[in-house]
Amino acid sequence: MSIAEKQLSQAKTGSVIRLSRIEVQGVLRRRLLDLGFVPGNIVEVLQTSPLGDPVAFRVNHTTIALRREESSMIYGIDEGGQMK
Repeated sequence: MSIAEKQLSQAKTGSVIRLSRIEVQGVLRRRLLDLGFVPGNIVEVLQTSPLGDPVAFRVNHTTIALRREESSMIYGIDEGGQMK
């Protein structure tokens, strides 16, 4: 993991992340790739649930909620603030 790279689960609400790699295996990996969690793609952190898990992400104009254990295996580089 590079210095600037962080887990998607560590991103704050409102941040924009460019995905760099996915460490998920098996059926879940296939599903995440189909949903747009592909290296190079942009993901926006939309909202955290009241208890902190799951977290809603926007990828390819679609809102997807992931549990912390899933998003902790997805890595990216913080691109800054809100998407336009």
